[in-house]
Amino acid sequence: QYSTSRQRCHGNSSADIPSHRFVVFSQNHDQIGNRMLGERLGHLVAFEQLKLAAGMVLLSPFIPLLFMGEEYADTAPFQYFVSLTDPQLIEAVRQGRKSEFAGFQWTGELPDPQDQQTFLRSKLSHELREKNRHREVLMFYKELIQLRKTVPALAHLSKDHMTLSSDAGTGDLFIHRWHERSQIFLVARFGKSTENSSMVIPRGRWRKRIDSSEERWLGQGATVHTEIVSEGNLGLSLKENMFLLFEKDTG
Repeated sequence: QYSTSRQRCHGNSSADIPSHRFVVFSQNHDQIGNRMLGERLGHLVAFEQLKLAAGMVLLSPFIPLLFMGEEYADTAPFQYFVSLTDPQLIEAVRQGRKSEFAGFQWTGELPDPQDQQTFLRSKLSHELREKNRHREVLMFYKELIQLRKTVPALAHLSKDHMTLSSDAGTGDLFIHRWHERSQIFLVARFGKSTENSSMVIPRGRWRKRIDSSEERWLGQGATVHTEIVSEGNLGLSLKENMFLLFEKDTG
């Protein structure tokens, strides 16, 4: 594709690269650690968006990467820290970090990378896994991983056995994947549209396997029945920043 910064075409086509050679994620140590304050995705987006990101990563036909503590929404930042002994190098790192963020116009004080407190702030709090909504987030990730492992259409990583379409007006994404007799249909709404979603979904009876808006996932409450019957086209009432996974009844 053409790169405006390089003023030339850059990169190669990935069309012939199989799915299992791609690693996908919603956050990683580079993205977080190289922010000035080391904020995780959970610090930057709403809770429903956090679940939506998890669904897109774990239900994709690629290899998912989870950042440490992501699976239970750990609240610790991951700030850039060092443990150096050369005073000149320490100061060079400090000044380098300051100059790096000078043009970002972010608010807040840049953490001192040599300060031990910067390191201590970045340590995980594993006990959160059993507390409040962190426990539900962990169960949500476990449910997504279990679906990925046990539903053949999800377990089979193939870009060739899927179709994808979208609705720019509502911010909806539709993904149909299949493997042998197994079929899934994923509906995701990115944004705050309140319009009903209209989609082309293969004929048949479909069973809802996961709904990020359900109250058990600390959502606002489900609006879609546990089973739907499609005649080829279907309309569903969706809430903002949510996703649904359906599995086709093959019985």
